[in-house]
Amino acid sequence: MKTRITELFGIRHPIVQGGMHHVGLAELAAAVSNAGGLGIITGLTQKTPELLAREIARCREMTDQPFGVNLTLMHTFGAPPYPEYIAAIVEGGIKIVETAGRSPEAYMPALKAAGVKVIHKCTSVRHALKAEKIGCDAVSVDGFECGGHPGEDDVPNFILLPRAAEELRVPFIASGGMADGRSLVAALALGAEGVNMGTRFIATQEAPVHPKVKQAIVNASELDTRLIMRGLRNTVRVFHNKDVEQIMDIERAKGGAIKIQDIAAHVTGVYPRVMEQGEVDSGAWSCGMVAGLIHDVPSCRELIERIMAQAEQIIRTRLPQTLG
Repeated sequence: MKTRITELFGIRHPIVQGGMHHVGLAELAAAVSNAGGLGIITGLTQKTPELLAREIARCREMTDQPFGVNLTLMHTFGAPPYPEYIAAIVEGGIKIVETAGRSPEAYMPALKAAGVKVIHKCTSVRHALKAEKIGCDAVSVDGFECGGHPGEDDVPNFILLPRAAEELRVPFIASGGMADGRSLVAALALGAEGVNMGTRFIATQEAPVHPKVKQAIVNASELDTRLIMRGLRNTVRVFHNKDVEQIMDIERAKGGAIKIQDIAAHVTGVYPRVMEQGEVDSGAWSCGMVAGLIHDVPSCRELIERIMAQAEQIIRTRLPQTLG
């Protein structure tokens, strides 16, 4: 399948693996890229730029296909040393960077000077237009269904994607609710040039996370996520567990007076315990509503080939038959 995204990134299939904390390691990124998609290393999972450089080199030993690095730009005074992380990315020969969080405008000159293609994650059309304006090569449009941060507008992809298609000139991919060939065909029909999958790729054989996490996703339905931190204007969609119930109790009790310190014990330092040790009830961790469509733990190659085969069957057989 050829789209503007496959041509932009030099990949065989229009499927991108989302950047995920303590999930986007070399093993997963290489497996996705070797299967024809675009694998992504999560930059800030590596605690220093030197460790990121090492992870990039490790991924290169596993694949000769294109892969990228996710760099989340945070709204904090104690922000990571982003110029040093970018230097590690550039020196590692990476030509694709997925940015998320705040605007990457301050870092665009350095990335562009190195010939890096930038895809920015956005949860609204207005933010996508800003990304286009500052020179991003593509946009990942995240609908309300997505795991992690869905923004504050609560617009699902059936509305957000065609709105993005009406406004954007650069290619964009659909993120949130993407799991199979049906998702891919629907995203293409709504104007996207491919899909971004996060939660679906956690439940794969190569994802470097504890088997209990994968099984929790397989066992979950579309009703097993919750939105937290809404009162902080930093909404996050997370897997529903006992700790999340405690967070929601605190949020209800505090109301408009809620502060991040009130729930910090439930949302900081969580990912190593969950992803590495399998403590799925230990704190809040990102998970999309798409869990309801995830029923197995295939290899990345099996998953991507299955998605493409199903998409082709829909396009070549099912859709033409509806024309009568």
